[in-house]
Amino acid sequence: MKDKSAHIIVLGNEKGGTGKSTMAMHIVVGLLEAGKKVAVIDLDSRQKSIARYIQNRQTFMAKGGAKVAMPKFTVLTQSDAPVLKDCEKEDQVNIVKALDVYRKTVDFIVFDCPGNDTYLSRLAHALADTLVTPLNDSFVDLDLLGEVSPIDFEVKKLSFYAEMVWDSRKFRSASGKPPMDWVVTRSRLASLSSRNNKRVHMALESLQKRIMFRHVPGLYERVIYKELFPSGLTILDLEKVNSMSHVAARQEVRSLIESLNLL
Repeated sequence: MKDKSAHIIVLGNEKGGTGKSTMAMHIVVGLLEAGKKVAVIDLDSRQKSIARYIQNRQTFMAKGGAKVAMPKFTVLTQSDAPVLKDCEKEDQVNIVKALDVYRKTVDFIVFDCPGNDTYLSRLAHALADTLVTPLNDSFVDLDLLGEVSPIDFEVKKLSFYAEMVWDSRKFRSASGKPPMDWVVTRSRLASLSSRNNKRVHMALESLQKRIMFRHVPGLYERVIYKELFPSGLTILDLEKVNSMSHVAARQEVRSLIESLNLL
């Protein structure tokens, strides 16, 4: 096995319901499809969305479903030590242990973060080679990055999350690591263009100039992404697709993975 450590991908923001776990699973399967070895570390030990997705995938095969590629995975539980300093120290030890299990044996490690601010999530962001931040197509979600004027789209101030990512970038720089590639992608897009869609796009362009991220197309709102969860499958796992919508879904997932510049 090569000596180079695994590339770390973090799916993160501080808002729930933006499709982080769904996007993470599709990225994982896309990398597996490309012949890469992948490990997943689920930092949301309460919801365990991506861990459940992978467990559903295991069950699907165990019950006679077609054999599909599997990632390795771990659920990392946040420390419940009574003293904050002890909590943070334990979290640091646990995340290093989890990384040490995988970093020399896989090509990619994917962290799926919870939709709120936790110390484990901040540690993962500081480790990210690639940070993927999915946002719903709304000004409510844009507030996660910064406050933008709805009139002239001027950036008034950055969010706590954007500042945390900036601190993570400074940590990487001080550690002598290559710059983080921060990718913001709009998730659950409507199939028809709208005034809101255009305004959100303009606001993102304004934010992009201020806080330096790449904005790439994300995933549309499609039933197929939700329907496959119980079987643990993704659109990339299906041998045959039965509609133009499914063909489009497969293409947009592959386009997303290509735009992340991982392969």
